[in-house]
Amino acid sequence: MSRVVKLAVIPGDGIGPEVIAEAEKALDAVTAASGVRFDRTRFSLGAARYLSTGDTLTDDDLAAIAAHDAILLGAVGGQPGDPRLKDANIERGLLLKLRFELDHYVNLRPSKLYPGAPGPLADPGEVDFVVVREG
Repeated sequence: MSRVVKLAVIPGDGIGPEVIAEAEKALDAVTAASGVRFDRTRFSLGAARYLSTGDTLTDDDLAAIAAHDAILLGAVGGQPGDPRLKDANIERGLLLKLRFELDHYVNLRPSKLYPGAPGPLADPGEVDFVVVREG
């Protein structure tokens, strides 16, 4: 059975685009044989956008993102110490606005060790835990 997931992709700034590129490769690899396909829409949000337009996240951006099933969000914030970003408050204008307006309540990170997967915790026991961070 095939399934299409509408994915809002926000690469962000700094290492964000690099991390998102690798995350997309991982998503494609783990879903390759599953019938899941991602219909991606890229959003240019973060410090670069703020410096270019003065906007962090407009109501139109928010409505477009809300029409998606999921968000893949990279690091945002720009170059530390950049005086042009002193009053930008990208965290409040972008991250917190996304969290509050879309009712994002938790950052859930399940971790499980699979048979045959090497790692420092592979021997002697089993790993199966969930990290819950604030939204």
